[in-house]
Amino acid sequence: MTEKASTKHVSYADAGVDTAEGARAVDAIKAAVATTSRPEVIGGLGGFGSCFSAAALKDMEEPILVSGTDGVGTKLAIAQLLDRHETVGEDLVAMCVDDIVPMGAEPLFFLDYVAIGKLRSEHVAKIVGGIAEGCRKSGCALVGGEMAEHPGVMAEGDYDLAGFVVGVVDRPKMIGPELVREGDVILGLPSSGIHSNGYSLVRKVAIEGRTVEELEAPLEELGGESLADAVMRPTTIYAGQLLAALRAGAPIHAMAHITGGGITENLDRAMPEGLDALVLRGGEQGPAWPVPPVIAYMVREAGLTLEEAYRTFNMGVGMAVICAAEDEAEVRSALEAQGLAPFAVGRVVAGEPGAKGKVVYDDER
Repeated sequence: MTEKASTKHVSYADAGVDTAEGARAVDAIKAAVATTSRPEVIGGLGGFGSCFSAAALKDMEEPILVSGTDGVGTKLAIAQLLDRHETVGEDLVAMCVDDIVPMGAEPLFFLDYVAIGKLRSEHVAKIVGGIAEGCRKSGCALVGGEMAEHPGVMAEGDYDLAGFVVGVVDRPKMIGPELVREGDVILGLPSSGIHSNGYSLVRKVAIEGRTVEELEAPLEELGGESLADAVMRPTTIYAGQLLAALRAGAPIHAMAHITGGGITENLDRAMPEGLDALVLRGGEQGPAWPVPPVIAYMVREAGLTLEEAYRTFNMGVGMAVICAAEDEAEVRSALEAQGLAPFAVGRVVAGEPGAKGKVVYDDER
């Protein structure tokens, strides 16, 4: 005897996935995506894959593709709490494109992945609008992505972001640790604030237990800015300006994107064996460069030691640029011509022969 077939009807929408709203979301982001287009982009949104012409690469001596992927992390939890979604897309692009520019790579195209509990077209439009803005700032094309609705897995208001970038550099023009020499100078480029790292600590010491109204109130410690504005300021995107400086002939040896792990665990990645990065942070008096008030505030609120602070936050240095001492004036001029404001961070010194390069601080020597 067979069981009687169920006559109950359950649609995909009944299960929590609204494909019609997904279609509306795609329509809502098409205009923003179009503003990021480059001549190499073939077709538009809607295909199963994204196409990008590689014809221009034939003009290079040895084109090397460089890729990167990243997310925004728990900064998104604050965005959701504050209902501010316009700039987290910029954070996503910044975390990806500024990870490949230290090799001298030009970002070509970008793809995003948005996982969301309940899809709302106007909500997604804000997020993807920020991604498009980041792509425009860095000069890469937003060629596609994925919006995935996850009912029953994520709360309706929750979402997560991931991004993927592909860039290219001609091998003879690649930069990196192999060009770094003892005596090189280390310049810093100012960060806009916390950027997109250290937010689990930020939430623990400054967000949890506060109401939205409290977070949006001006604070004297932040120069009259609110915590909400300070922690949601988007990550600075350096790629476009740095690439313009390189194309203008700036003799840069290497760069380091200061992200998770702070200066301590990122600047060492630009050091070859046997050489260390000596950072002049000035001990308790503080460094000669400006530390954004929001970072100083978080360090105080968390009671961090200097070692912990420089291993957690960027401490005002969003990107480090390394060049020969005799080229410092030329590199500074090239960076300033692109609207950047470099400042002295330190120099390259002899380390332990054969050992991996590391970051050392003047107040610890």
